[in-house]
Amino acid sequence: MGSLDVAPWVWVIIGIVVVVLLVAYLVTGQRRRAIEQKREEANREKAAELRRKAEEVELEARETEARASRARADAEQAQVQAARLKQEAEQKAGDARSLRDDVARQTEKANAIDPDVHVGDGTDVGRDRRVAGAGGAAGAEHVGRDRDDGLQRDGGRDGTVEEEEAARAEELRSSRERAHREAPRSGI
Repeated sequence: MGSLDVAPWVWVIIGIVVVVLLVAYLVTGQRRRAIEQKREEANREKAAELRRKAEEVELEARETEARASRARADAEQAQVQAARLKQEAEQKAGDARSLRDDVARQTEKANAIDPDVHVGDGTDVGRDRRVAGAGGAAGAEHVGRDRDDGLQRDGGRDGTVEEEEAARAEELRSSRERAHREAPRSGI
């Protein structure tokens, strides 16, 4: 009899052990799920942080690209403006050359019709007269002194009018050459 009575107790102990094991399994399963949930939540937060950083880097990259585009546009605009300025400078230089050519043509026309200017031999009697006239009394003194010097070189003798004019023309030519050497004409 004893062997039959022990068997139900064994079955009860086995049942209790099985129930304890099931409860332990369920409790550890819940803990495992809680730990996994915490791990997943941590991973989600980490992923969200990485996404935020990636978005910030993306925004910085876009801003950098926009700045680069603006810099390229500014550089192109500067090149266009430089080309315009160069073109404007060339145009103004052409205008200046044209004006100089007009002045030279007008000067040539004036010299051609001025009876005091002898274009062929390079003398400019009218200019010398204007210089002497602008000098006023000093100019008259200079001309008179030159005339007196010429007469003294002749030895004080009375020369013919032609000789005097030739001497004056020579003196005038030499004074004009001195004036040209000291202050050359600008061509105007």
